[in-house]
Amino acid sequence: MKVAVTFNTFGIVSRVEPYEAAMRAVGMEPVRNPESMDGLAGLLLSGGSDVNPRHYGQQRLRNSDSPDDLRDELEMRLLQEALAAELPVLAICRGLQLFNVFHGGTLIQHLPGTPLHRQKAKGAEAGKHPAAHRVEVSPNTRLAEIVGAGGHEVNSRHHQGVDLVAPGLIVSATSEDGVVEAMELPGRLFAVAVQWHPEDRVGVSEMDRRLFEAFALAAGSGLLKATAGHRAAQQTSS
Repeated sequence: MKVAVTFNTFGIVSRVEPYEAAMRAVGMEPVRNPESMDGLAGLLLSGGSDVNPRHYGQQRLRNSDSPDDLRDELEMRLLQEALAAELPVLAICRGLQLFNVFHGGTLIQHLPGTPLHRQKAKGAEAGKHPAAHRVEVSPNTRLAEIVGAGGHEVNSRHHQGVDLVAPGLIVSATSEDGVVEAMELPGRLFAVAVQWHPEDRVGVSEMDRRLFEAFALAAGSGLLKATAGHRAAQQTSS
């Protein structure tokens, strides 16, 4: 089951490997930065550098990263294709921010409480990074169905966050200081975005394992649906 995974276009391959390991552990075969979603069962938008603020009508501030326009354009195109085909989407960290911007939301270019959220786990074992803070998962959301409503410990390494929530999206988790920690697109089998890095805690966090398992299950369902549709089209044309 092949699933797209995006990462930076500057060639730092090591940064995508934790996502790939978490995907393979639940039966998905990652395809790095594909040109399209053709033949793929889902899309994972990974973390990385900041989304170019021109996409949400702002000038870049000095605390924002230099833009990676090629990545922005690729991810927005793949996200458009995935949503149009009703394929599952899991967006992580930068991925959540792009998910919000894609739908018409805006970002805070530098959070006032950055030290709480930008905690790097130096020397931590892969898949076993320590928690940084708690998030509160809202009931009656897709995320709550997967991991359970209420408080959960997560890791954290970001300096930007959601400002204006895009129309049509709902917030499904927040941190203790009010930062948006998860969003989703209602009415979809799986269109979930989280601000933390579940790929780095799958070895110690049941919640994060469940998130990847649910993504894989949704990708499997989407693959079956796509295969059935392809067969029906072939039968119609024959």
